[in-house]
Amino acid sequence: MKNFDVIVIGSGNAALCAGISALENGAKVLIVEKGDEKEWGGNSRYTAGAMRFAFESFEDLKPLIRNLDDERLPNTVFGSYTKEKFLADLKHFNEGEPITELQQFLVDESLGALQWLSSHNIKFDPSFARQSFLKDGKHVFWGGLALDVEGEGDGLVQAEMKEYLSLGGVIYYDCPAEEILQENDKIIGVRCTKSGDSIIIPCKTVVLGCGGFEANRVLREKYLGEKWVSAKVRGTRHNMGHGLEMAKKVGAAFSGYFAGCHATPMDKNMPEYGNLELPHGERKHYRKISYLFGVMLNKDGKRFVDEGLDMRNYTYAQFGKAILEQPDNVAWQIFDAKVAPLLYDEYRVNHASFYEAYTLEELVLKIEGINQTEAINTLKAYNEAANLSSDIVFDPTLKDGKTTKGLTLNKTNWANILDTPPFKAYPVTSGITFTYGGVKVNKKAEVLNHDLEPIAGLFACGEMVGGVFYHGYPGGSGLTSGTVFGRFAGKSAALFSKNYQ
Repeated sequence: MKNFDVIVIGSGNAALCAGISALENGAKVLIVEKGDEKEWGGNSRYTAGAMRFAFESFEDLKPLIRNLDDERLPNTVFGSYTKEKFLADLKHFNEGEPITELQQFLVDESLGALQWLSSHNIKFDPSFARQSFLKDGKHVFWGGLALDVEGEGDGLVQAEMKEYLSLGGVIYYDCPAEEILQENDKIIGVRCTKSGDSIIIPCKTVVLGCGGFEANRVLREKYLGEKWVSAKVRGTRHNMGHGLEMAKKVGAAFSGYFAGCHATPMDKNMPEYGNLELPHGERKHYRKISYLFGVMLNKDGKRFVDEGLDMRNYTYAQFGKAILEQPDNVAWQIFDAKVAPLLYDEYRVNHASFYEAYTLEELVLKIEGINQTEAINTLKAYNEAANLSSDIVFDPTLKDGKTTKGLTLNKTNWANILDTPPFKAYPVTSGITFTYGGVKVNKKAEVLNHDLEPIAGLFACGEMVGGVFYHGYPGGSGLTSGTVFGRFAGKSAALFSKNYQ
């Protein structure tokens, strides 16, 4: 069996970044991937490709944008998204806890991470469709997200894989890692299963980039709670938590918020796991996150969240959890026709399920499983309360203060009256994306033991890293975190292997 300096376990964005980084730092690198040549790529292939990073102005964006001749650019307002704002957004989800060392590192390295990706032939486009609205003839960006990767998440990993292979990297598909092998506290290889046989692949270092435990019902119940057993899985079926088990066996300390995860409203009729058979542009289309322009009702016919609490980038992960806590893990998002152009494309794909009617009463009577009397009363009360702020101008580019008044649970922004037919109701459930708990690492991406000392030759990145996200996260941070820690994990592993004795 050929010897490698670095074995990277996993093949999503974080793992591929680790592989590329290790190669550019002179290491011989092997990726071992549990999935076959159809199912590789982890959760990254299911993402919309947005990446959150700190930038001061358009001048920071220009070198990253694929097509600077886009005729929309002269009429675009990107604004800025400073490090201070990024940190504030992360801290918002820490529920009073201070910013951690890893969160600070993520923010400080975020722009550099995209610049590094760009140097490896990864291309970016302004996120006009998902993160901007037309206002006074200009494309105004909102919510801190400016750029998407060309081709979304699938395009990202495809481009990264091409770069990885061009630099001399090797990948074994259908080759799940089973055990990290040590001798005298040194890593000497990885035990894998290949074609039904147990094989040992010698190496000097290992990078764990193989995702969290969101696809494992047993671990979801253990760490997240009993209700999470019924959650759908937005991404790969392969993220079973085996990386955590392997790390634990060699003494790794766990870190972060194991009771937390990224979950989001999804079409109730989505499959149990992500579907790679859909064209890559449709893999995210089960997601339903334009709720802020309408209302959400549970089975009891009641609203249960403030749909206008904040921009969707800061609430969709929390509202996914909130749906799970409703009876039967189901809710309905209700919109009228005047906001239909503002809804994401997910609401218009062929497999999107919805009810439609020309009055709200008729719409509710079509919805199966809801308390129809309470739902009609709730919508009537909402419209009466929204009418009290009818003089405030609706503005989807910012928190407009267009609020209901007098409800037990007010909608604090974007509270339009539901008055323009046809009306539509989209049934939604909760889809889990990734888990927050992981192994403890430092800024070199070295995995630490219980004495907070590095485990020689062991590194981690992506969802394997704990201590970055806690009670939620600002959208687009996941891919950026994977890139930041993947880049440093690969570099650290390559440098360690050079001094391996």
